[in-house]
Parts: sequence; structure tokens; C-alpha cells
Amino acid sequence: MFSEFRRRLVLILPAILAGCSGPQPVPRDPRAKIELDLEALDADGLRGPPDGKVAVDYEFAIPDTAAAREAVSRIDPSVAFMAGSRGRIGAKPGECLCLGSTHQPRHREILLALARLPEISRIIECHHE
Repeated sequence: MFSEFRRRLVLILPAILAGCSGPQPVPRDPRAKIELDLEALDADGLRGPPDGKVAVDYEFAIPDTAAAREAVSRIDPSVAFMAGSRGRIGAKPGECLCLGSTHQPRHREILLALARLPEISRIIECHHE
């Protein structure tokens, strides 16, 4: 009798466990990761009054791996990698701080492409404090 119970349990246990995994997370809209006021930027990626426009620098963290750096570099040639620095984003051990600038062609498309990378959770303005 115990062996029959065990056989049935082995057959149905995977289905039970699969149902216990809970709902899968809804993919986050990549635009929600970009914490910059993109509407304040002009076509050249600058903001401010006509006689005092400035670029906006931004920062994010990625895993500190060659593959992650290559993926980011392919998307955004403006990025500087600052391994060992935390930045305002709070890069953790094993992560690399990345700094970029909006003053480049296609800055909006670049930011959105970066935000689509699953390794990047937030992109914030860098104030160089």
C-alpha cells in the first residue's frame, strides 16, 4: 500500500509543485527604469535655457563582467565604466558603475535600449557630487 501511494505521489508531485510556484512576475516596462525627465531634453540631448544648455549625465549599475560591459558598449558608446565605485545608484560588490551622457545622437533610443537590458534595474541622473 505504501509503495502505491509513493508511486502516485511521484507521478503527481511535479504538477503540484509547478502549481505552487505562484504567479510569474509581469515584465516591467523598460521606460519605467529611466528616471530622467526626457521631455526636458532637446533633439541634441541638452536641457536648459537657450543661452545655457547642458547635457545630462546618467548612471546605472551592471554586473562587473566583460559580457555585460560589451553589451552596454554596443548600445551606448558614451558609457564610462567605473568598477569599484558605488555612485548614487549604489553599485554593489560584483557590480560596475556606468556613466553616460545624453549629449549624443539618438539619446532616447539609447536610453530605452539600455533599459531593456535585464541587468539594468534603474537609470538615474548623475550629479558628479
